[in-house]
Amino acid sequence: MKTPATASSILFKVNRREPELIAPSKPTPHEFKPLSDIDDQESLRFHIPFIQIYRHDSSMQGKDPVKVIREAIGKALVFYYPFAGRLREGLNRKLTVECTGEGVLFIEADADFDLQHSGNVLQPPFHFLDEFLFDVPCSNGVINCPLLLIQVTRLTCGGFIFALRLNHTMSDGVGIVQFMTAIGELARGELSPRILPVWERQVLSARNPPMTTCIHREYDDFTTAIPFPLDDLVDRAFFFGPNEIATLRSYAPPHLRQCTSMEILTACLWKCRTIALQPNPMLDMRMIVLNNAGKKFNPELMPKGYYGNGFTLSTTVSTAGELIKNPIGYGLELIRKAKAEMTREYVQSASDTLVIKGRPCFPMEGTFIISDVRHLGWRDVDFGLAKTLNGAGSMYNKDT
Repeated sequence: MKTPATASSILFKVNRREPELIAPSKPTPHEFKPLSDIDDQESLRFHIPFIQIYRHDSSMQGKDPVKVIREAIGKALVFYYPFAGRLREGLNRKLTVECTGEGVLFIEADADFDLQHSGNVLQPPFHFLDEFLFDVPCSNGVINCPLLLIQVTRLTCGGFIFALRLNHTMSDGVGIVQFMTAIGELARGELSPRILPVWERQVLSARNPPMTTCIHREYDDFTTAIPFPLDDLVDRAFFFGPNEIATLRSYAPPHLRQCTSMEILTACLWKCRTIALQPNPMLDMRMIVLNNAGKKFNPELMPKGYYGNGFTLSTTVSTAGELIKNPIGYGLELIRKAKAEMTREYVQSASDTLVIKGRPCFPMEGTFIISDVRHLGWRDVDFGLAKTLNGAGSMYNKDT
């Protein structure tokens, strides 16, 4: 199928072949694997896209990226065979993977698109993503649908684009990069991934009986109403370098200037977004920061090779009026305090709370969610064909 598309001022066509299923290249176990209670919360029951852009390299000479990656996916699924299965929902909405070996969706494509003349369309928010990651009809359900959709698109300049759509209940950014890295290692001729996958989702499951022992404002009782039309929102990319971060930090009070770049940037975005939305001054505005729990504790909470959702949520709340009228240090202090409260017991309490409350969604009204994906290793994913030019993953693609 051919699709004409416009990215900024660039007109190009994408020629896709019919989607196919790639199954594990060797027989795999037929078994049932429950997700963790962090995995199967309502807020993760959607599909999330990622994209990697590779410029032509002399190492690609004589190699077809589609063929190389297709074969490597089949090999990787031998190790990551739950990805080739389908999700089933059981008692109390508990999600379990039935490891059926059916496979993941794969699309081979060609585009008359040249990276050398692409201008700024390679920068987030990647308005052309739908062309390089086709939404196969009836494939984006959470239950009984393929867990991964991958499209590899050859470009006229000799480069290629690797795009992937993931059922978020299965993995987070760390987990999917681990899987993509395994595909790259097998594509380069390795016999097995350097880091072998580990399931063990029980490490982030609720106790029996579950007990809420900490405060989790991210799961407050709430209304699902969204106070503004989503089509009023506009996607824009903002780039912050060292000079911009230093300027923001200069607005923080002296005792908070040792904060991280992400903390000061989060405080700035929280305040600016609240001003832009013009909410009722008494409305509670939640700031939810995603933290990688896998690197937080010593000894580590999750085993090496774990590829499930391994993040926890640090949540702080302020009324819109207080957030707007106070300097940036006000929000910054709230954010740092919330992050400091994350302990092993906090993580366990979060799993328990999700079960007690029926696996709820985040509050919609007044909620802003942010995650730091800079250090997940996107640029290091190497299929043995070329080095990545750019890559991006939206860890949460709903503006709430």
